[in-house]
Amino acid sequence: MTKKPVENKDLTKFISDRTNSISPSGIRKFFDLLQKRQDVIALGIGEPDYSTPWHISEAAVKSLERGYTMYTSNSGIMELRELTAKHLAERYKVDYDPVSEILMTVGVSEALDLAMRAIINPGDEVIMTDPHYVAYDASVLLAEGIPVNVPTYAKNNFAVDAKDIEKKITEKTKAILIGFPSNPTGAVMPRQNLLEIAAMANQHNLIVISDEIYSRLTYGVEHTCYASLPGVKDHTILLNGFSKAYAMTGWRIGYAVGPKEIIAAMTKIHQYTIMSAPTPAQVAAIEALKTGEPDVVEMVADYDRRRKLIVQGLNEIGLPCFEPRGAFYAFPNITCTGMDSEAFSEALLTEEKVAVVPGSAFGKCGEGFVRCCYATSTKDIEEALRRMGRFVKRHRGVG
Repeated sequence: MTKKPVENKDLTKFISDRTNSISPSGIRKFFDLLQKRQDVIALGIGEPDYSTPWHISEAAVKSLERGYTMYTSNSGIMELRELTAKHLAERYKVDYDPVSEILMTVGVSEALDLAMRAIINPGDEVIMTDPHYVAYDASVLLAEGIPVNVPTYAKNNFAVDAKDIEKKITEKTKAILIGFPSNPTGAVMPRQNLLEIAAMANQHNLIVISDEIYSRLTYGVEHTCYASLPGVKDHTILLNGFSKAYAMTGWRIGYAVGPKEIIAAMTKIHQYTIMSAPTPAQVAAIEALKTGEPDVVEMVADYDRRRKLIVQGLNEIGLPCFEPRGAFYAFPNITCTGMDSEAFSEALLTEEKVAVVPGSAFGKCGEGFVRCCYATSTKDIEEALRRMGRFVKRHRGVG
């Protein structure tokens, strides 16, 4: 007689310790709440409100009509890698070999994951600034590394000092992860700070992973590409992509560039997990690099107008906000309400139907702040500010 299998409803024991070590995304939690409500002004999700410029989408559509739906090289279409190398050389004066030093990925998220898994051994430490993008901690933990946070503060425009990083270095430190312009703060790292970090990283023989997905979104300042600094290219993994500058978030196309040995290791993992970035997205990226510059310039100018509007408005309603010089986020201080950032965000959504992301989602130093994405219409920003003004007036000093 065949025995019946023992019924076991507790499947959580099968979940790996590695997976249990990470928390769900604080951004997605509020995105899910948002989906359940109507008439909400969303200042939460960090993506352009623009559609991808049609000529970029059209290039992909035409490629599909021609039946161009097969795999590409693991590393990506050669023309795209060549154009990426040309773009980096012309804009930032840094040269990469498109054959061996560039890998096209499924967004910068995959590039970050590959970088960590390629270089991290269990117990290796990765130093990063706090607050930081929600995936940074998780990517290190999933590679069985240990994230080490360096606090940054609004009084210093959320920039990090090399000396503060150096204090965190131990014999287990493998890499430094930086992301500027910053998500969530909108901070831009001064060139001098980066030069000092470069000198310190070289002295300690550390890899620097530089996430520069917002590199094209700066206002009144120039972006410094970390890999272009003297003497750092051979110890740098540069991450970038097309999502933010070209309004291509859903296309999921990014890239990693770096020393051929590290790119080869990342490509090895990429071969077994992804195979190749989506072919239509790569075709669209080719078109973006060839003809998309006027679109970028137009969108950045519009973001700049919205940036000034929201920062001024937040300060006027009593939520102090330093001036973000990059990305499309404002990061106001909400401590005047007596609430923590999660309580503030939930109450604002419930009472005034405005969605923001609690700063605590981005690290301990994000507590007391919320992230407001201004990649939305001027009309919505103005209305959100009116609603937030009412909210702050009701709750100032309460709690």
